[in-house]
Amino acid sequence: METKYQNLTDLLQIQHPIIMAPMFLVSNVKMAIVGMESGVAACIPALNYRNTDLLKEAILALKAAKPKGGAFGFNLIVNKSNIKYHEQLEVICEYGADFIITSLGSPEETIKMAKSKGIKVFCDVVNLDFAKKVESLGCDAVIAVNNLAGGHRGNLSPEVLIPQLVENCNIPVISAGGVGNKAELDKMMQLGAIGVSVGSPFIAASEADISEEYKQACVQYGEKDIVVTEKISGTPCTVINTDYVQKIGTKQTWFETILNKNKKLKKWVKMLRFMIGTSAVTKAATKATYKTVWVAGPSIEYTKRIESVKEIVKRFV
Repeated sequence: METKYQNLTDLLQIQHPIIMAPMFLVSNVKMAIVGMESGVAACIPALNYRNTDLLKEAILALKAAKPKGGAFGFNLIVNKSNIKYHEQLEVICEYGADFIITSLGSPEETIKMAKSKGIKVFCDVVNLDFAKKVESLGCDAVIAVNNLAGGHRGNLSPEVLIPQLVENCNIPVISAGGVGNKAELDKMMQLGAIGVSVGSPFIAASEADISEEYKQACVQYGEKDIVVTEKISGTPCTVINTDYVQKIGTKQTWFETILNKNKKLKKWVKMLRFMIGTSAVTKAATKATYKTVWVAGPSIEYTKRIESVKEIVKRFV
């Protein structure tokens, strides 16, 4: 179906149809500013900030440095595992952003509040049912998270998911997953997406405040080294298959599986797993440790060196 916007550049008033995807612990203000200066939109997870004062500081810094034609946004985890969600949403709506990306839950409250402030809302979806649901709630675009995405991924290939959403939705479709160079970006656009959300290629950015070991892993490892684990948040998540990941395995224990089937307990089990997994990822991303749980997607295949965000953007344009 024909939508109002035929390209992400029109929707966000940017130069290239790319969102630098929100990555837990990796994305930061420095990366976002260089990204905007390079002609792409930038998104940071609100959970990268320990408290709302730091989130406010980030918004003010982004607004002050935002170039003409720049766009920035924040990612919100909108399910009950994120106890900071409501205050994060209030701060973003009060201080302003160009867009919000919602993940892992119902975006209804976010859509109502953000759109009343003129902030666009894009919703992560993995299938048509959820896409139609968030469209009915009034979001501005869906982000089609396919089975090549880094972090929390979908189950459908881009070749299946994108055309399915394009044909059945009246809002734009942005693709997430499987884009490591210009040829892959062009492929997603040919399938009907108006733009792409790209994350893993930016992990090895010189502006990222993560360990050199994490960045070097994205250079050293490739597509064949990415595996899916249930050990981080309870939801399937892609990581680099390090020796430590192989040692602990990628499946939930039998006990966790039983608890997750209990209607009264599963919410708390998932919250606990999220906290434990997040702690492990934080330690691995910020310092050298033998407990290496590095989140990344198969598009690190094209990461051959540590370089600036500006140079990484050139790979796609």
